[in-house]
Amino acid sequence: MKEKLKLKYPVIVEGKYDRLRILSVAEGQILTTEGFGVFKKKEKLALFRALAEKSPVIVLTDPDGAGTLIRAHIGSAIPPQRLIPLYVPRIKGVEKRKAVPSAEGTLGVEGQEREVLYELLAPFAGGELLANPISKADFYEDGLTGCADAAARRDQLCAVVGLPTGMTPNALLAALRVITTYEEYKAAVKKIS
Repeated sequence: MKEKLKLKYPVIVEGKYDRLRILSVAEGQILTTEGFGVFKKKEKLALFRALAEKSPVIVLTDPDGAGTLIRAHIGSAIPPQRLIPLYVPRIKGVEKRKAVPSAEGTLGVEGQEREVLYELLAPFAGGELLANPISKADFYEDGLTGCADAAARRDQLCAVVGLPTGMTPNALLAALRVITTYEEYKAAVKKIS
């Protein structure tokens, strides 16, 4: 296998197995919709909107009815000029981890050959990946976990950075790592102190 691609833009896929398949050929921010969870969890769509404000966003869903619905829902929340739609080929088959084929009998993102995904994503690779160092230790130090008013402080921080309130610490940490730099995070925390 070739060296892993370093993706310039975040990629949104449907589920964790799709994410793992993409990570087998590329490094970068690979986020999931949790299938139809994107319709129920307002913080997911808010995160995708916030991402699109910072960078173009790649959307790669399965080539079936469910993938089309999810793609359309994301597309309704993100300006078209910030959206990079990618499509995997429609191939009949069954994913290795499944006993029966999908309703439409086609392979999803997780069932695609690595070479297909590599070629699909290659035009969006290049540059160095910058790891965002925001950590759970920062959350503890900044009173976002481990204290009586941590949930209220997280909600205040969400308001400052434009995310919905009520996010869990893990969801908020994942979102902040994508939409802010470490310096922007620290500046936002100062605003709620």
